[in-house]
Amino acid sequence: MTPGQPNNETPRAAGDLNIGISRFLGVFTRVKPHEVQLTFALLLTVFFMLTAFFIAKPARESWLAVSVIGDLTALEVRATSGGLQSIVLIALLPLYAKLYDIWSRRRLLVMVNVFFIALFPVFWLFQPGLLADEILFSGVIFYIWIGIFAVTVVAQFWTYAADLYTQDAGMRLFPLIAVGASLGAVAGSACAVKLIEIGVSSYDLLLFAPLPLICATLILWRIETVDAATGQTPKISPDTPSEDPRSAWAIVMGNRYILLIGLFVFLLNWVQTNGENILFAALQESIEASGPMDAESRAAMTANAYARIYVWVGLIGLIIQAFLVSRLLRYGGMAGMLLIPPFVALVSNGAMGGAVGSGGALGVITIAKTAENATNASIANTARHILWLPVAKEALYKAKTAIDTVCVRVADGLAAITVIVGTRLLSADLKAFFTFNLVLVVLWLVVGILIIRERKGRRKVWAERERTATCTDPSSGASPL
Repeated sequence: MTPGQPNNETPRAAGDLNIGISRFLGVFTRVKPHEVQLTFALLLTVFFMLTAFFIAKPARESWLAVSVIGDLTALEVRATSGGLQSIVLIALLPLYAKLYDIWSRRRLLVMVNVFFIALFPVFWLFQPGLLADEILFSGVIFYIWIGIFAVTVVAQFWTYAADLYTQDAGMRLFPLIAVGASLGAVAGSACAVKLIEIGVSSYDLLLFAPLPLICATLILWRIETVDAATGQTPKISPDTPSEDPRSAWAIVMGNRYILLIGLFVFLLNWVQTNGENILFAALQESIEASGPMDAESRAAMTANAYARIYVWVGLIGLIIQAFLVSRLLRYGGMAGMLLIPPFVALVSNGAMGGAVGSGGALGVITIAKTAENATNASIANTARHILWLPVAKEALYKAKTAIDTVCVRVADGLAAITVIVGTRLLSADLKAFFTFNLVLVVLWLVVGILIIRERKGRRKVWAERERTATCTDPSSGASPL
């Protein structure tokens, strides 16, 4: 190469690498060479986010297991804590919408993550036995906070991903990006199990959890940074979002399709949280039956049991996500994605209800909930994010964040009411709870069918809008990084 001649070797080598990676990723879904860098960066980001959450998650259950509030049972404490999450999130949603209006996208993404990173060591200081034997309501406060962390950070990530991709690209690539979430769930759960096995307490997990979240934040910052050499911004979607002055709930209530998405997410989480509460109660009964023990031993047994359950949920979810979801989407379309999870929930809740009262009830409940949660974590979660791809970008951040945070936690709140009413007023047994859950599953199935019909009715409008936007910005397929 002569002096002054541009060096094309590096771009050519990078292009060849992208082609090679895209061919390899063809095992999972179809990835175009120019999509490789952004897709892989987003996969890594959500991997680190979920790793952080699942490292910390056993601490949530163990801390709550030793939290005493009046005469409430362990099940009622857990359910009430979930209900309080919804109240806190509803109060915080206007603040998030305000930050979205005044901050740049990059600053919003980074600062929300930094806020949660900073609070992990603060909660570690408040653990029982460190500064005091027990700080009043600390377990409940941590349960509320970690739940808000999970829904806010992950919801914001998927909103960001939906902002970056066109509907066609998102339909192909979201299942692959979600593999990162499944891998993160497995990695985080496995790390928690290993750390507990070598003697790390469940509370000390809170010092390890921020590390992968820092990695995720750095990747997001890098994606959002404009490449000084090319002047490109990280964007594949050709739509340019403009500000929607309406509130999040005005956007949701003013659009039938978005409202149906909200109902789908709401019912999915109400069903799932009801089952989680019952699993928690069954596990605590089993631990109590094993003999008397102090609070520290009870917390350790709870953390270890949940860490192992999360590993199996993550492994099964990973297999489904990696090898089934993209093929299901390709050959079964959104109908399969929306209808399979409630069908699995029908079977699992029927099996759990039938096992109540038998000697192996805990085993059946654990296996059935593992199958249900793995299906929801892979198929249902991918579906609920894909549903947002055709939504106008100016409504995306406010409406999706509202639904993915508040609807999830309002479902937790109603699950709490379900427990309180069922145990305190109706003296219902576990079989009655599962019967009620079956009714909710049927409603969930009906909402899925309504969404399928709504998508069919809007298909032409969405296709025309995307075609017009693509013609307006022909460079939208440029490599984003």
